[in-house]
Amino acid sequence: MAIRLDGKVAVVTGSGRGLGFAYARALAEAGASVVINDMDAAAAEEAVKKITEAGGQAVAEIVPVGTAESADAIVKRAVDSFGRLDILVTNAGVLRDRVLWNMSDADFDLVIQTHLRGTFTCVRSAFKQMRAQGEGGRIITIGSPAGQSASFGQTNYSAAKAGIVGFTRTWAVEFAKFNVTVNAIVPTALTQMTVTIPGLDQYAEAVNKGEEVELPHELRASLGLPEDVAPMIVFLASDEAKEVTGQCIGVGGEKISLWSHPKEVRQAFKDGGWTPEAIAADWSRTIGQQLEPYAPQRNK
Repeated sequence: MAIRLDGKVAVVTGSGRGLGFAYARALAEAGASVVINDMDAAAAEEAVKKITEAGGQAVAEIVPVGTAESADAIVKRAVDSFGRLDILVTNAGVLRDRVLWNMSDADFDLVIQTHLRGTFTCVRSAFKQMRAQGEGGRIITIGSPAGQSASFGQTNYSAAKAGIVGFTRTWAVEFAKFNVTVNAIVPTALTQMTVTIPGLDQYAEAVNKGEEVELPHELRASLGLPEDVAPMIVFLASDEAKEVTGQCIGVGGEKISLWSHPKEVRQAFKDGGWTPEAIAADWSRTIGQQLEPYAPQRNK
């Protein structure tokens, strides 16, 4: 049977285009009423038009995420327009890529404000509404491969995305007794945010122009289009995923995956405690015998 979200109300931040729009459209196609949020009014209104012309229900809230006032306005739009809020997808984001020594305070602050603080404020406001309704809810945050391992030139973005996955685990615990699930996804898809990646730029530009794109098989296996990520959003928003919470799930192309949580992989003990000399003497035969990779591993 098809998964349906009839009667549910969803907010998707940063949904005027790209991944956010793919999420919003898929939720609407499954029967949810959707609030399109974006700071680009033209993009938001066009997204609403596409959804409503296809038979869905959608309204727009034009505001940049980050502040408590913006988050409250987005949630209020859902309640005023459709009477409730059941699903939140915190997709809004920006990039300001620089190596650390060239990154300005403004570059850092904007990315943290949008991704990390924007997720914090929107989830806080949405959860209060879901708790007041007393019927549970679904919160889906958006991570990134850059938050899971090293990503050169993305100090701000990596920190924000790693923080969002940390949020997700904590909120899954805090919200459990209210039947509100919280999961993070790690999408890999061709969007405006991949235009600057060498080798992907031509494909990303074509996608952004609305052109048909035929991806090579080696890319298609784990990197696809925004529409390839959207089914996971619908699944996590549905009753089928009511027992799934606190997870970090990778989605891209033909691949889905489950990311592990941080955990201790090796331990060592010494009676009376450790001295610097004892650590140096024992390092290579105890916890330092095999160090953890910190950057994406490439097949040779």
